[in-house]
Amino acid sequence: MADSPLATDRVRRRLEGKVAVVTGAGSGIGRAAAVLFAEEGAKVVCADISGREKEAATAIGDGAVPVHVDVARSDEVAAMVDTAVQEFGRLDVLFNNAGFGGPPHPLTEFDEATFDNLIAVNLKGVFLGMKYGIPAMLRGGGGSVINTASTAGLVGWKGKAVYAAAKGGVVQLTKSAALDFATQGVRVNAICPGMTWTGLASAAADGSSTPPPESRPPQPMGRWGMPQELAAAVLFLASDESSFVTGTAIPVDGGYVAR
Repeated sequence: MADSPLATDRVRRRLEGKVAVVTGAGSGIGRAAAVLFAEEGAKVVCADISGREKEAATAIGDGAVPVHVDVARSDEVAAMVDTAVQEFGRLDVLFNNAGFGGPPHPLTEFDEATFDNLIAVNLKGVFLGMKYGIPAMLRGGGGSVINTASTAGLVGWKGKAVYAAAKGGVVQLTKSAALDFATQGVRVNAICPGMTWTGLASAAADGSSTPPPESRPPQPMGRWGMPQELAAAVLFLASDESSFVTGTAIPVDGGYVAR
């Protein structure tokens, strides 16, 4: 009996011949995803604002290019997508991952500048990524968008009202964009990470250090998530293995939102 398309995909590298853009690729989940995408055969644009995008691309080697980008600026996001097309000829996977949380405060203690910045990076950045990335995918016959939301976009988080609002917006952008392009070959999904060890405290910039045993976040599995575990979920959504999956917001959270 002939192998199914999915069985064939499992034999070869899952992103062979595809081109991916990863924002926030300088560290944490983005760095882990960029490395995994390359290992699975993709050409990768490593995009970041930190300056570590060059290091990330260099670590991957041939088939990766760095782009310095502020995801809240439309001209820079458009240029990022153009780089993928100019360097590699197409865009198949877009991982809108860049974001930040900031220190916790009661709602009334957030100033407007902090509100604007949180919304600009975490929500507007995802909007701009899709605005400029999806047309490039359509020109190539389709693709997969993965957005980084958060468990804070699914349930309330004390002290994180603005961040939670931005990530909740990411969930709804994801679902609505998935419907917009469901018949045009572009799938749009989100991951909702729980508390993940992404360079916090003494962890390395690539998130590879092991959290100390005494550090136990309030997740049912009793431990931190690791960037590589989040990247594995992103790879599934990027690959043809998830060809019938769109409009989802998948918790990858050690059971945090299951309670």
